[in-house]
Amino acid sequence: MDSPTIGQPPPLIHVAIVEDDLGFSRALAEAIASAQDIRLAGTAGTRAEGLSLLQGEPTDVLLVDLGLPDGSGIDVIKAAVRLWPSCSVMVSTNFGDEVHVIRSIEAGASGYLLKDSTPARIVDEIRSVASGGSPISPIIARQVLARFRQIKTGDAARTTAPEETQLLLSAREKEVLELITKGFTANEIAKLMSLSPFTVRSFVRRIYSKLNVTSKAEAIYEARNQGILDG
Repeated sequence: MDSPTIGQPPPLIHVAIVEDDLGFSRALAEAIASAQDIRLAGTAGTRAEGLSLLQGEPTDVLLVDLGLPDGSGIDVIKAAVRLWPSCSVMVSTNFGDEVHVIRSIEAGASGYLLKDSTPARIVDEIRSVASGGSPISPIIARQVLARFRQIKTGDAARTTAPEETQLLLSAREKEVLELITKGFTANEIAKLMSLSPFTVRSFVRRIYSKLNVTSKAEAIYEARNQGILDG
């Protein structure tokens, strides 16, 4: 999804849904239909249909339920990361336990919402994730923070080997970060790397997530501190 210019309407956000709950899927489709800036580009009701959907034209956002009748939605998330690298994946599920949350994030999900969220709120969060945000239900956020504190406590004495930090970012992610360090904007990087601005923003979001930072300055500092970037 390209950034809007002043005076122009925002670009359309194309969304696909993998959801087996027909009532919830219908309510979500109706909420999307009422939004002028979002279009429903495809739906699937099973894991198999979701994987088949990924053989088509990529959308900007993919909304995935984890409890599908023929398997886990996490398989769909992993396939989406591989087949639709510019697409932001957001989970919408009844599963709020730590295992599902962590597995989804590790698989590549950018957002995680419980189905107690209203379809109207999910539509708002679709806009958020399409703009590079990572929406997450409050109860899930609390779990992630608790998990983070446990990791910080348990791993306080452990240091990361240099070879591990070098592998933290992919070659393309490192290339994007190097261009950011040189002062290029996302649009300029997109032209230099023959990518869409949305894809560049997806790379930036992953870099921030992997380095556990929230800003460009922090990413550069942390990458240099870990030896990923020179200087």
